[in-house]
Amino acid sequence: MPSVDIVVPCYQHGRFLRDCVESVLSQDVEQLRVIIIDNASTDDSVSVAHDLAREDARVEIVAHPRNLGSHASFNEGIDLASADYVMVLCADDILSPGSLRRAVTIMEQHPEVAFTHGTDVHWRTHEPLPDLSTADNSSWHIQSGHDFLLDRCRAPELYLAFGMVLVRTSAQKAAGYYRPALPHSDDFEMLLRLACLGAVAFTPAVLGIKRIHGENRSQEALAARWLTITRLHAALESFFGHEGKRLHDWPRLRLLAQRSLCERAYWCGVKELVRGRKDAFSFFKLAFQLDPRVALIPPLGYLARFDWSAMSFRN
Repeated sequence: MPSVDIVVPCYQHGRFLRDCVESVLSQDVEQLRVIIIDNASTDDSVSVAHDLAREDARVEIVAHPRNLGSHASFNEGIDLASADYVMVLCADDILSPGSLRRAVTIMEQHPEVAFTHGTDVHWRTHEPLPDLSTADNSSWHIQSGHDFLLDRCRAPELYLAFGMVLVRTSAQKAAGYYRPALPHSDDFEMLLRLACLGAVAFTPAVLGIKRIHGENRSQEALAARWLTITRLHAALESFFGHEGKRLHDWPRLRLLAQRSLCERAYWCGVKELVRGRKDAFSFFKLAFQLDPRVALIPPLGYLARFDWSAMSFRN
């Protein structure tokens, strides 16, 4: 049977840790290991981790005496991974029942797949916990890594459930470490690198729950369009400055990504201008830097790709 390592970086998330780990341990995967990497938490995280390890031999603990930062935990997890598949699951997230087994199954059937991804449910802790007992067991869609990259360049801001990505360990080792220079878009850039190493499997099924609370790394980005755009731009520039440069058509892909972010920045600027906010000029400045042509010709193509009924950008 295939084996899976789940790396759970943790910092000050003791109140969430048990729910996270138990959602993993309850998965229908025989050869399973959970590696909790605590980054010198001062709450009860380590105590909770030791309780979980005593209750289940599949749980292992790495407790750092000082805070080395989240990237150190991610990258240590890559070093420790020895199973066929690996997932980095934040300590405040929860897997839906059966999601891990389904992801493993599709990757066993398609050895060319480097990673799988799906959708998640965002849950604010003051709301009732979503019921995932009947999570949709939808079919999977396989696309080439290059097509995945093309889609991401066409619509960089299209939401991806980064927290529930299962990766073939050999591909993760080949892709290397998360880059500390990208503190908020490292997961996006990592998927771009992994797509260079194989195909991608996607399902519209809900793979888990992402908690939304004041301590989320992504909370700030979710609330600020400017941060989202600039962080995506940094991730794409990092990718095309390194691994992406090996692609035969990388100049075209990079220009496509820049144009897409330019269009997004431009129309965000228009929105801010209508509201009478000075932030509009920052958006326009970025848009003109990414593609000077929009200073003369508005990017009307963006509006044609906008799903007004769902109020979300579609591919």
